[in-house]
Amino acid sequence: MKNEELKNRDLDVIWHPCTQMKDHETLPLIPIKKAHGVYIEDFEGNQYIDAISSWWVNMFGHTNSYINSKIKEQLDTLEHVILAGFTHEQVVRLSERLVKLTPTNLDKCFYSDNGSSAVEVALKMSFHSHLNDGLKKPIFVSLTNSYHGETIGALSVGDVELYKDTYAPLLIKTIQTQVPQDMSIEAAQNAAKKFEELCSKRADEISAIILEPLIQGAGYMHMYHPEFLLLVREICTKYNVHLIADEVMVGFGRTGELFACTKANISPDFLVLSKGLTGGYLPLSVVLTSNDIYAKFYCDYNEHKAFLHSHSYTGNALACAAANATLDIFENENIIEKNRVLASYMSLKLEAFLALENVVEIRQTGMICVVVLEGYKPEDRIGLKVYDYGLKHGVLLRPLGHVVYFMPPYIINESEIDTMMDVAFEAIKQI
Repeated sequence: MKNEELKNRDLDVIWHPCTQMKDHETLPLIPIKKAHGVYIEDFEGNQYIDAISSWWVNMFGHTNSYINSKIKEQLDTLEHVILAGFTHEQVVRLSERLVKLTPTNLDKCFYSDNGSSAVEVALKMSFHSHLNDGLKKPIFVSLTNSYHGETIGALSVGDVELYKDTYAPLLIKTIQTQVPQDMSIEAAQNAAKKFEELCSKRADEISAIILEPLIQGAGYMHMYHPEFLLLVREICTKYNVHLIADEVMVGFGRTGELFACTKANISPDFLVLSKGLTGGYLPLSVVLTSNDIYAKFYCDYNEHKAFLHSHSYTGNALACAAANATLDIFENENIIEKNRVLASYMSLKLEAFLALENVVEIRQTGMICVVVLEGYKPEDRIGLKVYDYGLKHGVLLRPLGHVVYFMPPYIINESEIDTMMDVAFEAIKQI
């Protein structure tokens, strides 16, 4: 009864994200009462394995007792304070740790509230730092099939038509360069060659290239070889173009390393982090950059040289406490090695999907597994059918069109992986 009551109250007043609300005429909303570990539970006691980490944010399970305790401790001392002219222990400690954990030469942290906002920070910082050097470089390059968020600037550097086409007249000028076509080293080399050809002609106009290292999240979980990152880093250095690594989705262990850039042993000029930063608890994002770029803004007061960008909740103390607790878990529990074991088990389960006639490809990077179905038309709503089947059998799946993916919290066990992937298998089999 409570499920139905809350659903009706919701539909009276809430417009849900990334949703065609008319679908809820036939596909019921699910009000959630509580969550623990990999499970979320509705008011009727039905449980669902969170196979997508609640939009890729949850690392160590819902209501994690350790993270809970650290947020509660912080709540009794400081919930928030303006970060302009003030600071606090949690944000200082978090920044010190991130500087040590991330690739070399990322020396300064600039905080905002979410991934899209952090992308905007990186874009503005890149353009402005060139400007402070006396260079006007108004163009940004991104990869085909890329996604970086849905604010105007972030949307501008994306290339997923579903999100971008409607707002095209509002967007800033960008250029797309070819993403590697597959996970081979040859594809990486070919795509890098295309990017260098672009830079050789227009580097004096290009401020930065922004990319999602190794995996394009909303771009149907397309994956590519680390060699591409290495080559792009070399090209950017050669042509004085910044490299912005958007690790909002892939950061914090998803790829098998703490940060995806580590797979190619490179350091970007800007590293963008969010989502898993707080273990999935609270909104927080950060852009890390070098002392060299920081120095371009450091001067006697000049309103045109200063980076005058701010968010009200920048460096929120509760969010930083959650982030520090998340890093504690990584530090104390050997998470990356445990993830590699889980990823190997998921790989074995993934192979079984190739037996299905409507599966054309499987792929995996670290803790992210992907099943690609044959080319259904958008109006077939294949993803919605898989989603509906999953909910009826206790698993939250949210396919990207014809692409079914698994990105569970790191605390999932083998039995729960079996349930998660077996339910998806049956859903695909019945289409």
